[in-house]
Parts: sequence; C-alpha cells; structure tokens
Amino acid sequence: MARLSDPRYTLGGMFSLQASTRRSLAVAAAALGLAVGGAACSSSSTPAAGAAPSPVPSTAAVAGPPSPAGAAPAAGVTAATAARQEGRTVIDVRTPDEFAAGHVEGATNIDLRGTDFAAEIAALDRGGRYVVYCHSGNRSAQATAQMRQLGLDVYDGGAFDAMRQAGWPATS
Repeated sequence: MARLSDPRYTLGGMFSLQASTRRSLAVAAAALGLAVGGAACSSSSTPAAGAAPSPVPSTAAVAGPPSPAGAAPAAGVTAATAARQEGRTVIDVRTPDEFAAGHVEGATNIDLRGTDFAAEIAALDRGGRYVVYCHSGNRSAQATAQMRQLGLDVYDGGAFDAMRQAGWPATS
C-alpha cells in the first residue's frame, strides 16, 4: 500500500509537476484553444449550420508576442479607443465586399482571406503603429497575431462595432 501514501500516485501529486512540465501543459492547452477558436472564425455573427458557437468572445486578447511598444490594451473597444487617441493607422481585414458596405474612414482594406495578405502585411512600414478590425473580432485577432509575429506594433480593435463605439468615424 505504499503507492497510496506516495504523493506521485495521488491527486495531490499532480501539483508536484516540475515548473517546465506545467508550462508545457499550459502552452499546449493555449495552442489547442487557439486552434479551436480559429476554426470557428466567421465573417458572420451567425454560426454555420451544425456549427457550435465559438467559445472565445470576439474581443478575446491575442496570445503571442506583445506589441513591440509594450503591453497592448485588451482587444475590442479598449484597444480601439487607445488606438484612436494615439492616431494609429487603421487596417480593415474584412473582404472587399464587406469593406464597400461600410468601414472606418481612412482605413486600408487588407483582406485576411485574400491570397496576398501575408505579402501585404510584410510590406507595411515596420515603424508604423496599427489597429486592426473586422466584422466580429475573430479575423482581427488572427491578423493581429500574424502582424505581431512580423514585429509590427498593432492593436486588435476587434469588431467594426467596437471601432465605432470607440468614436472612429465610419462610412455607410
């Protein structure tokens, strides 16, 4: 019965994992969460038939490297407000049709789903400061992560509605 008293074989023993093992498990769980959340990305707030709604709120913070200027504000209205106050360049990552239907005044349309997205963000000024938005906040989170991987200083403004709530003027 030595095994029952040995902490390695008890529920309490789970907490004796080495710090590196706990970090590895946390990273794996976060990666799984991003993969599941990214698969639920949609340009519509209505899920596809048979699809479960995304468990990740549209203004969820993006995992990954922080903005080069330091910690970025929380995605959504908070980031959109800070970006407006800082005079950041606005990038709309929706489709051209969505962009044509209404967008933040002065925004540049770089379609996340377009074949040239990676090349277009790679061509952006590395010294620029950006804010990205989309329809619901899902694509903006994906674009923000990709842009940060390139070392760009970018905030996730979340949804188009969040940008308008933050006071950005929009066309209709």
